[in-house]
Amino acid sequence: MSIFTKLSNGWTLSMNSLKVLKENKQLIIFPVLSGISMILIIGSFVIALLASAGWDIEYINDENTAWNYVIGFLFYLVNYFIVAFFNTALIQCTRDYFNGEQPSVKKGLQFAWSRVGAIFSWSLFAATIGFGLKLLQENLGTVGKIITGIIGIVWSIATFFVVPIIAYENLGPIQAFKRSTQIMKEKWGESLGANFSFGLLRFLGLILCVPLLALAAFINPILGIILFALAVFFVLAVSSAAQIIFISAVYHNLNGDPVKNFNEKFAENLFQAKK
Repeated sequence: MSIFTKLSNGWTLSMNSLKVLKENKQLIIFPVLSGISMILIIGSFVIALLASAGWDIEYINDENTAWNYVIGFLFYLVNYFIVAFFNTALIQCTRDYFNGEQPSVKKGLQFAWSRVGAIFSWSLFAATIGFGLKLLQENLGTVGKIITGIIGIVWSIATFFVVPIIAYENLGPIQAFKRSTQIMKEKWGESLGANFSFGLLRFLGLILCVPLLALAAFINPILGIILFALAVFFVLAVSSAAQIIFISAVYHNLNGDPVKNFNEKFAENLFQAKK
């Protein structure tokens, strides 16, 4: 299958994911809650860091390095946990939908809470990797940025299926990473069509937000900034929810589970095994 066919299939799957989201608009609440939680967490970390430095920004930059590292790692840990928690809840809701049941936000959150131990274990593992890459990037200069950038791309591909794996398979973080890598290696072939498609959708959505900013700013600059920020937040929330729906559909398809109202043929083609 050519790269153009794979990209075309990725686009079709992206559109199908958006269709599922359109039919279950309540599912967008999960990336919204995740985003709001992250904003609150970032605010609390900034306040705590400033308070510990006596509200002196220069002191944060120059002193108390060990404490800054601790704060930085904790931020990574909380970040990964929040994203994984709400994505797990969304994964469960999509599973209910694919099984012909009515998705429930409450049931999704309850399921995610039932998997909180596995989610935390994975978040701790991922935060260690992520923060380690950040330290390398800061201390190895330009070469470090290139190396960690490549590793980051490989990491994002290798962990593509981690959320449904930690949700439904009784595996530790390292085993979940290996399992996700195995699925990608066996089923994805050379295709990056889906990620490209969602990236393109995000880009087009953000481009459409610019005229809104210009129009509102002409009337009222503050209003323009607020509307632009809300529009960007909405675009990111929609694309994030649709991508998790896509991951859920393909994961269940690969495991032989029913995928109601989703194009299973395209899922099989896009993630076909290497010859």
